[in-house]
Amino acid sequence: METILIVDDEKNYRVVLEALLGSEGYETITAENADEALRQVRKADLDLVITDMKMGGMSGMQLLEESKKIKPDLPVIMMTAYGTIEMAVEAMKKHAYDYITKPFKNEELKLTIKKALENYRLVKENRLLSEALTDRYRYGNIIGKSKSMQKIYDMINKVAQSKASVMITGASGTGKELIAKAIHYNSTRKDRPFISINCGALTETLLESEMFGHERGAFTGAVAMRKGRFELADGGTLFLDEVSEMSPPLQVKLLRVLQEMEFERVGGTRSIRVDVRILSASNKDMKEEVEKGLFRDDLFFRLNVIHIEVPPLKQRSEDIHLLVNHFIEKYKREKNRKDMTLSPEAWKVIYNYHWPGNIRELENIIERAVVLNSSGIIGIEDLPEDILGRKEDLDVDRFVPLNAPLQATLEQIEEKMIRRALAKCGNVQSHAAQMIGITRSLFQHKMKKYNIVI
Repeated sequence: METILIVDDEKNYRVVLEALLGSEGYETITAENADEALRQVRKADLDLVITDMKMGGMSGMQLLEESKKIKPDLPVIMMTAYGTIEMAVEAMKKHAYDYITKPFKNEELKLTIKKALENYRLVKENRLLSEALTDRYRYGNIIGKSKSMQKIYDMINKVAQSKASVMITGASGTGKELIAKAIHYNSTRKDRPFISINCGALTETLLESEMFGHERGAFTGAVAMRKGRFELADGGTLFLDEVSEMSPPLQVKLLRVLQEMEFERVGGTRSIRVDVRILSASNKDMKEEVEKGLFRDDLFFRLNVIHIEVPPLKQRSEDIHLLVNHFIEKYKREKNRKDMTLSPEAWKVIYNYHWPGNIRELENIIERAVVLNSSGIIGIEDLPEDILGRKEDLDVDRFVPLNAPLQATLEQIEEKMIRRALAKCGNVQSHAAQMIGITRSLFQHKMKKYNIVI
């Protein structure tokens, strides 16, 4: 539902416009002077401003200039009973959407308003699409060629075109939001908004207001009407991150909204209908949360029509090499650095670490290394101490018989290490060599020695 601010120091015009626009299904806010109007421009989610040209205090022309400083794209329609060509030209030069003289014709005004709102919607959609393409949300930020990631790509392609709710689960830092964005930007809703909200970052009261919006005066500090995330996502996708952290009372309200796609703002009485696709995510086992009574089973079934499980980084080690190179390129460009690579010792540390923080931890460590390094070759001295993994010595007494022949035992261990490295790296020899800290040529020599064919 579009919201229009009406600014006029004559009460009769405010009342007439409010009734006319209300009958057309628009939500209206009124202001009797430009100062009050500017407060609404700053705080309310507006789609259009209609203002009189001549008012006591700040004029409509000044209001136009100031509002454009705050929200440059917000359309403003100017009205005056003292219209001249010069005033119209001046208003258009200052980026007014249009100029209408009083007394206005209802149909003419309604048509102008409709065009202004359609234009504003296109401007917002183009900006969102441009930002999305710039951030490469379609697939560019999802890195991986492992079998588990190939399955996820296939799932994204299958579910993107449907309206079904999707629940994405996995440990923190595995890239759940990237997958949600890939679903959205490969769907028919790609030109409409993708809106996200972290359900675990806000209190119950604040989360309700963020989700459904609030009316002016709904609570202390609610000085202006504010649209919620459901309203902002109308026609597009709403991503509920960490949905398992939502309180039971709010779960009930969310369930009703999902059933009806209708809600009231906090402090409001008027129902608002929306068309929103829901994607959700959690780092918890949601079935376990349901069994514990911490999450409603009926809401779970609504959200979990399709389930995507994102594996932790330690289960897709063949993707580590791609991720490292991706992050090096990313931060090399950001920091304006020259070509960089990792030393064999650094690669060995990277491959041997268990990555409890997953991709997010890996990205942070690579960014740190790019910042600290000055030679162009990232070594273990550029990596944080806590990932160096000072492992205990092999328990030779336990695993190797006392009378085991030395050479045969060493060769057996060496062959097993090479086969394991190849399996972990998807048979990419250069990656496998880096994993165990030797050169590619030496690795290939060992493969021939042990008759390893891939």
